[in-house]
Amino acid sequence: MLVNLIVNGQPRSIEVAKGEFLLDTLRHLDYLSVRRGCDSSSCGVCTVLVNGKPTPSCSLLTVRLDQQEITTVEGIAKEAEKLATHFGHEGADQCGYCNPSMALTVYAMKKELKKPTLEQIKAYLVGNLCRCTGYQAQHIAILHYLEDQS
Repeated sequence: MLVNLIVNGQPRSIEVAKGEFLLDTLRHLDYLSVRRGCDSSSCGVCTVLVNGKPTPSCSLLTVRLDQQEITTVEGIAKEAEKLATHFGHEGADQCGYCNPSMALTVYAMKKELKKPTLEQIKAYLVGNLCRCTGYQAQHIAILHYLEDQS
């Protein structure tokens, strides 16, 4: 089945199977930042932006996304790099497996919420699990990233 997507601003016509999930489609297209975690939409590791909203790609059928805009971390490279710098300064970057999905979620939050509180940040990130940190350093890094206007 032919599906037309806009991936990181670029139109893509892709032949996909009826039951193919977006995660697999994106990985076949070499967007390797999209990672497999739980396969049940529980951990957030596979998160991408669909029309600007954080969405788990492991349980979303690609055929349902015809003409939709998909953003992977490659599409927000400069913002992801800024966030990574703040993570590094706070010691919040451990194995890095969840970083692409975390960066996308934080980027979406930055677009949606103006000057979020720590509690709002925690609530927005509830679907992104990190197995390496205690979240405190991540939250502080995110606050600093959101304050950074450069």
